[in-house]
Amino acid sequence: MSWIRAARAMISEDLDAAMLRDPAAQSRADLAVNSPGLHAIWIHRATHRLWRNPAARPAARILSTVARALTGVEIHPGAQIGRRFFIDHGMGVVIGATAVVGDDVMLYHGVTLGGRSLARGTKRHPTVGDRVTIGAGARVLGDIEIGDAVQIGANSVVVKPVPRLLYTSDAADQRSSVDLGGRRTIKKKTTQKRNRETCNCRQNK
Repeated sequence: MSWIRAARAMISEDLDAAMLRDPAAQSRADLAVNSPGLHAIWIHRATHRLWRNPAARPAARILSTVARALTGVEIHPGAQIGRRFFIDHGMGVVIGATAVVGDDVMLYHGVTLGGRSLARGTKRHPTVGDRVTIGAGARVLGDIEIGDAVQIGANSVVVKPVPRLLYTSDAADQRSSVDLGGRRTIKKKTTQKRNRETCNCRQNK
């Protein structure tokens, strides 16, 4: 059946992504058996499918509660999560009902994608772009956007939008990050510039 083939392809893709991001992993089989982060996202994909059917929402909630007890990761069935998502260690991660997460995102343990409003029927949780990394213990709160390729440091509290990394010809040498104060910084390697300066000095001599 087509949905079985799609599920197998997605599981294989998740395992490949986890192998790239977890240096402690011994094999795909090791991850499949021992990674609570992978177990959590696999169960979430099932609960999210159920959530899209209003009649099945009670079952989706029950299954997500079971997943939380088994993995230590709480993902609301309503959360929208992209491809190749990986949670390292897993324990203590919370992802709210209206959160939207892009592709190739990595979270470490203790991350919260939470809300700041108690209003019903509104988007209360963050939208996270593609290729984002969020460090252990970070809190990203409210209906804000975290742009593509952003890195959020451990234990940060982020309550304002963070623009995506603006790509340039040497974008591979740039990193967009958020520090503990929620400030955005872009760090750029200066190796080439220093090399040029060294060459000029030698010529002048």
